[in-house]
Amino acid sequence: MNKNLPKTQTSKNGMVISPHFAASDAGLEILKQGGNALESTIAVASSLAIHYPHMTGIGGDAFWLVYDPQEGVSFIEASGYSGFDVNMSQYEGLKTIPFRGRLAANTAAGAVSAWDLAFKKSKNEWSGTMPESKLVEEAVNSAKNGIVVTKSLSDTLEEKKEELFVDEYFAEVYYPNGNIPKEGEKLVQEKLGNTLEKLGTNGFDDFYRGSLAKDISDDFESRDGLISQKDLSEHHASWNKPLEMKISKGKLFNASAPTQGVASLMILGLFDRWCEKLPQKDSANHVHLLVEATKIAFKHRDKMDTSSSPEELQKWLEPEYLDKLSLELDLEKALPWGENAAPGDTTWFGVSDSKGRIVSAIQSIYHEFGSGLTLPNTGIVWQNRGCSFALDSTHIQALEPHKKPFHTLNPAIALFDDGRVMAYGTMGGDGQPQTQAAVFSRYAYYDEDLSACINNPRWLLGRTWGNSSQSLKLESRFDEELINELKQKGHDVEILKDLDSAVGHAGALVYHPSKTIEGAFDPRSDGKASSF
Repeated sequence: MNKNLPKTQTSKNGMVISPHFAASDAGLEILKQGGNALESTIAVASSLAIHYPHMTGIGGDAFWLVYDPQEGVSFIEASGYSGFDVNMSQYEGLKTIPFRGRLAANTAAGAVSAWDLAFKKSKNEWSGTMPESKLVEEAVNSAKNGIVVTKSLSDTLEEKKEELFVDEYFAEVYYPNGNIPKEGEKLVQEKLGNTLEKLGTNGFDDFYRGSLAKDISDDFESRDGLISQKDLSEHHASWNKPLEMKISKGKLFNASAPTQGVASLMILGLFDRWCEKLPQKDSANHVHLLVEATKIAFKHRDKMDTSSSPEELQKWLEPEYLDKLSLELDLEKALPWGENAAPGDTTWFGVSDSKGRIVSAIQSIYHEFGSGLTLPNTGIVWQNRGCSFALDSTHIQALEPHKKPFHTLNPAIALFDDGRVMAYGTMGGDGQPQTQAAVFSRYAYYDEDLSACINNPRWLLGRTWGNSSQSLKLESRFDEELINELKQKGHDVEILKDLDSAVGHAGALVYHPSKTIEGAFDPRSDGKASSF
């Protein structure tokens, strides 16, 4: 073990889980001052945009699941379309969309529109009283006064310097005086702080239809960018119907298209078919069944149109359909695998207030620092989610004007039959459904302690950052007997270091009928479970 593993936290008043300690504390402060779960989540989201800029930001997208004991689960879909003027001719001579630079920044950013919808619901339906300025206050102050650089941030800036330093406006902020910021040093993001302050003063919709939208479009024009003021003004987040699936333990909810939420549900739905003959916890068969279910789910996911309705995707979650698919699971033999996996940097965060209202949220700029394209006056680093598009007109994800790209982002909520409510999620591209399955199965089927569900060794099928192999990657704490058994089943096994970020930065919270809240964060992150 290379660090002391965190313990499950409990509270009766409120809980905030995020992958950065300062963001968790920012959300907690809102709860302490009488704010609700939606208000707290906005504070966490804005804080992460400053403290965790390599993983998330206001130039990205977001998806939220919101649970209200009276209303059930609802879904905020806040992802951006490709620009109205974006088309394949702009990529002539290229086989794929670049990961970095102006051509990678080809979709509108939806994250702030999620804040706006959540703020309006808080004010109009949950009696929220806090102004936008209060909710972004910690983020504004931290951006202007400087954040303390973590090892995660410093390591990412060092590893990706060759790709990112070429953007002069990015380098001006994140490589001050040409240097890589070291762990413990201060990093100031003044222009980004000014932008957040403007959002707090003018309201979150200013990002899309106000003076800030004009500033952003002017910034894009100065960079010969692909996003226009029209792309921003025509963007709207929406309240949508989440996907849902009944299992033996209760009901699971996840995000619908354009996300891979259906895959996350299918994996657990297939595993649930083994609930009466469960393999031993964290055994080779436990891992094997979830990996095999992942292969089946991903083959379905990769056929999905990003414009699919929830009703279309629900068909894959019907009991009869999952019963039939489960026959493909062989306990002794691994299915063939060679799919293209999607890496991705993301932040999951969850909040529960004292009334049992819960938010499970994901906000992302896709790759580390997204496209790297940095807007000179607003300080926003724009996402590169649009590199999910294909430059092949026959492909289901073919690039077109005003089209949503495929998203790996998918926050989860579970309503147990005994009254417990669980919010959980992770960053990690294609690893998200796999880590969700590991965490949820340990908790729901094996009654594992919540922190242990996250702390225990995990796995990843497919490629990840800097590693293009399609192997089954296992953290080194798995014992040799399990590793050998998986090899005998036909898995191409590769060993990762202990507590490797490749398997995601997960988090979970559970609200019990007794009104006790449990929370756990991932030791692989810079996170914290903040409660009072």
